[in-house]
Amino acid sequence: MKEALPEVWPAPAKINLFLHVVGRRPDGYHDLQTVFQFIDWQDDLRFTVTDDGEIARDGSVAGIDADRDLTVRAARRLQEVSGTRHGARIHLTKRLPIGGGLGGGSSDAATTLLALNALWGLYWSLEQLADLALSLGADVPVFVRGSAAWAEGVGERLSAIDLPEPWYVVIVPDTAVLTGPVFAALDLTGLGRPITIRDFRAGRGDNDLAAVVRARYEVVDEAWRWLEAYGRVRMSGSGASLFIEVRDTAYGQDVVAACPPRWRACLARGRNTHPVHARLSSITHWGVAKR
Repeated sequence: MKEALPEVWPAPAKINLFLHVVGRRPDGYHDLQTVFQFIDWQDDLRFTVTDDGEIARDGSVAGIDADRDLTVRAARRLQEVSGTRHGARIHLTKRLPIGGGLGGGSSDAATTLLALNALWGLYWSLEQLADLALSLGADVPVFVRGSAAWAEGVGERLSAIDLPEPWYVVIVPDTAVLTGPVFAALDLTGLGRPITIRDFRAGRGDNDLAAVVRARYEVVDEAWRWLEAYGRVRMSGSGASLFIEVRDTAYGQDVVAACPPRWRACLARGRNTHPVHARLSSITHWGVAKR
């Protein structure tokens, strides 16, 4: 018997285990090196398929206008390119911070593409979906492809990588970092040359944006200095979220409990496989439904 599609579709956060800026591109963007890993802290989405062709979001999400919501944009883009006559109503339960460097909006968009690809009966290949995803944002393809990844270019050139899946404490200072000004303030002089996966596995790699963010956002610097008493602090993306790897859940829970209430804190497990992929693997091969 064919397994039913999920009712709730998770959109997990990602963390950048390192992020190097290795050059500026002619188009004004920057060439990067990074490693993405998912964590089991997530938004949840529900979808109701309609036959009227309308794409709409149910309810409100603080700080996100419906027409600018990446879930709505992703659904409309997939509808347009695929030519389907189906529509959808989207309900988003938002837990991940906006502007926190955890990829929440990109993850929501990717989950929308993965879900509607199945719910609308399109069964596009992952390659097709990832190509579409890049038009929505540089981080969206890694969530579509569904594997922890070594990334280069603007973050779109992805190679799956097998990583340990430790526990992390993630701290979210009460601020949203504006990515554009952070990159604009970055002094590319003296930044390191590209590293290899072997270098990364040997412990090399930091976040080149961290010093800029700490200098421009006092609250991030304050949270960094607090968290470094408990472990090696890293920043995800362009911030503001910070994280440390912890040896066990008991220690992690102690750190979370000690966190000042003005910041959000959570204990989350690193994951190498997107939870939607883990579920859909029993239902579909990409490009064809299992019967």
